[in-house]
Amino acid sequence: MKPGTLFVLSAPSGAGKTSLAKALVDAMPNMAVSVSHTTRAARPGEQQGVDYYFVAEPEFQDMVDSGRFLEHARVFGHRYGTSRQAVEELLHQGRDVVLDIDWQGARAIKQQMPQAKTIFILPPSRAALQKRLARRGQDSQGVIAQRMREAVSEMQHYREFDCVVVNDDFGAALEDLKAIVRGDTAGIRPLGVDVAALLGDT
Repeated sequence: MKPGTLFVLSAPSGAGKTSLAKALVDAMPNMAVSVSHTTRAARPGEQQGVDYYFVAEPEFQDMVDSGRFLEHARVFGHRYGTSRQAVEELLHQGRDVVLDIDWQGARAIKQQMPQAKTIFILPPSRAALQKRLARRGQDSQGVIAQRMREAVSEMQHYREFDCVVVNDDFGAALEDLKAIVRGDTAGIRPLGVDVAALLGDT
C-alpha cells in the first residue's frame, strides 16, 4: 500500500486554519486529521479526543521524555504536541494526514519528514485578522493585542513553507487547499495580498 502524505497547516491565531483543516477533511475522503495533545483547558463546545486530547502537565511531560511527540511547543502559556504514533499509523494505512500546528512545529516536522507538504495560511489584512480575533469573543482586549503582536511575528516565517494560501474567502481558500492536496499547484490563486503591509514592512 502506498503511504499517505502529511500536510502541515500553519497560520497566525485567527487566520482560520483550524476551520480550514476540518473542512478539508470533510471534503476529501482519504484525508484524516491528527488530534493534538494540549495542557490547556477545553473551551466551550470542545470535546476530548475530537478537538484535542486534554492532558495534565505531568502526562504531557512524560510523553515528551519518552519521545512520543513528533513536535511540541509552548504557545500562550500552554503546551501542544503531535503524537508520532498517531500520525505514522494513519500514513501507513495510506491515509493523507493534515496537522494544524504553529510554524515552529511545522519546521520541526519538516526536518524529520522532508516529504511533508507545509502550507501557511495568511489573512487578507491586519484589520481582517483583528476583527476575526475580536469576533470569537474568547479573549480580552489585552489578549487580542498580544495575539496580534504574535501574529505579525509568526507571519514573518511564511517564506519557509512550500505553499501559501490567503484566507480572504473561506470557500476559495478551501479550493486552494484541495488543489495542493491533489498536487495541482497551478490551481492555486495568486496571493493577491499586500504581504509587506501584513508584516509591517511598509
